Amino acid sequence: MANEVATPTLKEALKQDRAQFDDCTPCRVVGSATFVGLGAFTYVSGHSQLKAQEAVIRQSKSVFGLGSRRAAITTTSAVFVGLGVYRWFA
Repeated sequence: MANEVATPTLKEALKQDRAQFDDCTPCRVVGSATFVGLGAFTYVSGHSQLKAQEAVIRQSKSVFGLGSRRAAITTTSAVFVGLGVYRWFA
């Protein structure tokens, strides 16, 4: 049984993966900027579309009113920005 390879611990395996798949700085910058930009775009365009369609949404008597739609757009935007920050530091 001299040919057996020792199984690495979790910390060792994570360290090996990080060394093998570590991103270069330009990759991180582009990835982070993309997510942050997508979050900003989603926030601005989503809220402007809600403002433009406010009367139609109110008349529709939908279960999802303006408040829940605003919250959904803001949450989605915050998630994208958070992913951008995570991408930069992780």
